[in-house]
Amino acid sequence: MPGLLDIILGYDCNLACTYCTITEAMRARALPARAVAAELSRGRSNGFDKVSFTGGEPTIRADLLPLVRRAADLGYRSIKVQSNGLLLGVGDNAARLLDAGVTCVHISIHTHEAAAYEAMVRREGTHRHMQRALEIFAETDVELGADVILESDTLPRLPSALDWLAARGVRAADLWFVSLTDGNSNRPQSLPSMSEAVPFIAEARARADAHGIRLRSLHIPPCILGEHADLAHNPALQRVRVVSPDAVFDLADSAITPREHVPACEGCEHRTQCGGLRPDYLVELGDVEVAIARGVEPSQRGRRRLPMVTSDELRG
Repeated sequence: MPGLLDIILGYDCNLACTYCTITEAMRARALPARAVAAELSRGRSNGFDKVSFTGGEPTIRADLLPLVRRAADLGYRSIKVQSNGLLLGVGDNAARLLDAGVTCVHISIHTHEAAAYEAMVRREGTHRHMQRALEIFAETDVELGADVILESDTLPRLPSALDWLAARGVRAADLWFVSLTDGNSNRPQSLPSMSEAVPFIAEARARADAHGIRLRSLHIPPCILGEHADLAHNPALQRVRVVSPDAVFDLADSAITPREHVPACEGCEHRTQCGGLRPDYLVELGDVEVAIARGVEPSQRGRRRLPMVTSDELRG
């Protein structure tokens, strides 16, 4: 059966983003190349036809190119690298990755304005390299996407981020809702309510449609997205095997994958396609927004009490 092999090469990174869930202790853990090669072979024998190399930051690995070549030799039809783009925006690194056989590159832009970006990644002089990586790959045949983080500080800039991406030739963007797990568990101020995010997503959608950009939203249930429910993307519905330095598991079991359905979910038309809410979100904000969207009473209030808005207000 076809599927995606999602390989977390290691947790180390050349950035230290404010919202990152990776702790300092986790940064020391990595998969040896021999173990990665074995999982690549096992994945192909199990029918997986796509592979994604992620981290941490995969491009800081000296063995990334040989591993990409190994995936190509084994016959993976899609070979993706998910990166912050810093090393891919200098020298001939992007060309070397293309030559190794990569077919898809996703660059995490976090947010698009230089000052805000560098404050978030906590490293000066980096924005230009990230931007250059986007521009390089936009001129190739590789499938190029951008990853944008949705947190309290980035929401107001989201619509203009779509204009910025379009100007650099990017035609696909994924919106990742911030998680209060592991390294980011003590920053509840970074987590907006999903209802706060919806108006910004709606405007971003209008910009994306105008520019011909494919937009997807992760972690926000379709009922909260309302008329923009078609943007909801749940990769856990696909066959995805995660290979990490700690374990091999189904994506549906990941800490940052929505996997909690609440009483209001019963009878919802999206029930079979929606993962529900993440446990960290329920603890902080509860199920009020889902209940409002479904027209029922909430069953769980979070530590931060949301105002009891109406369904119309919730959907912007």
